[in-house]
Amino acid sequence: MFIHISKSETGNNTGSCGALVNYLEKENRLVENLSESEKWFNGLSSAILPHEVRMAIDANIAKLSRADGKFYLINISPSQKEIAFLLERFGEQEAKLQLKEFALKVMDAYAMNFHREGIGGQADLLWFAKWEKNRYYGHQDKAVISGQRKRGEMKEGHQFHIQIIVSRKDITNKIKLSPQNTSRGRNKSHSQKLGQFDRRAFKESGELLFDKLFGYDRGLKETFQFSNSVKNGNLQERGQIDRILQFSKGRDEWRADSFRELFAGKSQALDLVANLLSGTNQPSEGMERSLPRRRKKRKGKRLGRL
Repeated sequence: MFIHISKSETGNNTGSCGALVNYLEKENRLVENLSESEKWFNGLSSAILPHEVRMAIDANIAKLSRADGKFYLINISPSQKEIAFLLERFGEQEAKLQLKEFALKVMDAYAMNFHREGIGGQADLLWFAKWEKNRYYGHQDKAVISGQRKRGEMKEGHQFHIQIIVSRKDITNKIKLSPQNTSRGRNKSHSQKLGQFDRRAFKESGELLFDKLFGYDRGLKETFQFSNSVKNGNLQERGQIDRILQFSKGRDEWRADSFRELFAGKSQALDLVANLLSGTNQPSEGMERSLPRRRKKRKGKRLGRL
């Protein structure tokens, strides 16, 4: 499970989100029948149009300076093995719906990870998501650099993923929320303003949620903890991994739950997911509520509650 937070596909999030919304409409431009186009969704609706996304995000910028980030892009990308698991269990159409519901839980975890009063779940955020079926080769892909593939060619296999645009401000347009803040509570005054976002815990929580919600039996080498410890771990963590690999003699005998227990004290993800699944966060509103009517004098601000 790959979950990544960035400014946008273009690397710029200080202005309008219009360019990003337009980019994420790329698959819809290949659809001949507009009724078959993939709509945007969030916790309130599964039929949101692109101009509504742009207007809502662009209007939710109270007290942000010209240089401040206005939104962030969250990429939720299951591995091909995880997608194959969903397809085998649910079939393609139901797997798509299950992945969308999973995105709501991921956004609950995103909200809870800030540890901010008044921010208890995805309903407190202004966000819009887009399910995409395919991926395409870019100029940085090794296959393009080596000349094996051309930029823009469709990648092989199942490539289901979800792209999410989330506003820097909460749904009320009052609270600033920055996932780029790494204080994790060490700077109290700074954390009170921007939260205590732990990107490592957030990424791991997505993996944990997937396993628990769908009953996925994850192997040792599939875990975020394993890859992160191999790449960024200290000597003690790397030593533990070496002993595990030596014990298993190269076989993937250790399952995810056993491995995570070794690092339980080093991440907030276990507690985060436990609280989320126990219902201690604010409950999801459901995806099929009707959209509120626009108020002309609010200049699109009401759309923030789509």
